[in-house]
Amino acid sequence: MKEFVLVFRTSNNPDFTPSPEQMQEGLTNWMNWMGGIAAQNKLVSRGSRLSVSNSKTVKPNNVVVDGPYTEIKEFINGYTVVKAANIDEAVEMASGCPILQLGGNVEVRAVVASDDNS
Repeated sequence: MKEFVLVFRTSNNPDFTPSPEQMQEGLTNWMNWMGGIAAQNKLVSRGSRLSVSNSKTVKPNNVVVDGPYTEIKEFINGYTVVKAANIDEAVEMASGCPILQLGGNVEVRAVVASDDNS
């Protein structure tokens, strides 16, 4: 099995204010999806959510700007590490992610092992 990072991306939508019921439903969907991966013993790390408001980007020549990728409308919201036989299986896992119903997307990237020269 190889490890893959699922990178969760969303768009910044300040007008999106979910109700408490919508927030609870989203959390339940997320936990069910993550639990399904864990039940298959394919969850390496739950990862973490990443802050947008408390972030900086460091660029060459000591240039520091507020936020991640301020010139684009999409940002990384968090990540999870899973194990899968191949990238197709990892993509299949990602296809069930609840963030897709909110207009977000999931980037699937293989973790390169130290002995991998590809």
